[in-house]
Amino acid sequence: MPHSDFKPFSLLSASPAAATAGSAGTGTEPWTPLPYPDVPRYDARSLRTHWPRLHAGHALPPPAPDAPLAEGWALYHSGEFERAAALGLLHGPDGLALANQATAIYANYLEPREAVRLALFRQVIERAGAQVAIEPDNCQALYWQAYALGRYSQGISVARALAQGLGTKLKGALEHVIELQPEHGDAHLALAAFHAEVIDKVGALVGRMTYGVRADTSIELFERGLALHPHSAAGMMEYARALLMLHGESRTGEANRLFEKAAALTPADARERLDVELARAGLTE
Repeated sequence: MPHSDFKPFSLLSASPAAATAGSAGTGTEPWTPLPYPDVPRYDARSLRTHWPRLHAGHALPPPAPDAPLAEGWALYHSGEFERAAALGLLHGPDGLALANQATAIYANYLEPREAVRLALFRQVIERAGAQVAIEPDNCQALYWQAYALGRYSQGISVARALAQGLGTKLKGALEHVIELQPEHGDAHLALAAFHAEVIDKVGALVGRMTYGVRADTSIELFERGLALHPHSAAGMMEYARALLMLHGESRTGEANRLFEKAAALTPADARERLDVELARAGLTE
């Protein structure tokens, strides 16, 4: 049965020694490779065929098959996160969406050292934030800034992050994405999770008065997000957690069904493969 505190952080447990080794938080150590050999593999040409499915949660034009970033996105979807991030950083503003996505997803699922994980999220927050300062309507920068803020906040504790104003920044970024791209399913799901998380930590009344979050808004956003991105195992798991946070054990059956549905999905790429594994792990919690 999934617990409300189940979070999609690293699939690899951090030992005390590993946490200490990464205490400097530089993120310069080699990244942990994807541990699953059964992930779909892509090259620049096959990527284009599958692009609509792979990017169903957010609108992003596909790169030309002969463009350098096509190779980078193929690496990302095949689970070569470190190489994908490095290639993205070589291509300036056009490559930041790839670099930020690869870094954030790697940090969220595979980095076992807490200090390094947080440092990687800070890198994404800073890079995306600098891009938003220049391009305030850049949906990719806004979304990955918000994603990294959310995971970083969970890492340092949501209460502490709210006190630092990170929640307000996250909420504003996601609301702006949805205003600019109403069909951005992933932004709906992330904003839905934010509403539920804040209510869980500070209560419905304080959440509504201080942060403008509501339980019914969370549910509406989840429903809309999954309608836009029905293959999102991550969204299903977040929805399950939200149901438990907002309504307690009365929604355990529905939460279990969402985890079961996520665990039964056929992953289209490496990130989805990681989500399916997390769903299976959540069912044993």
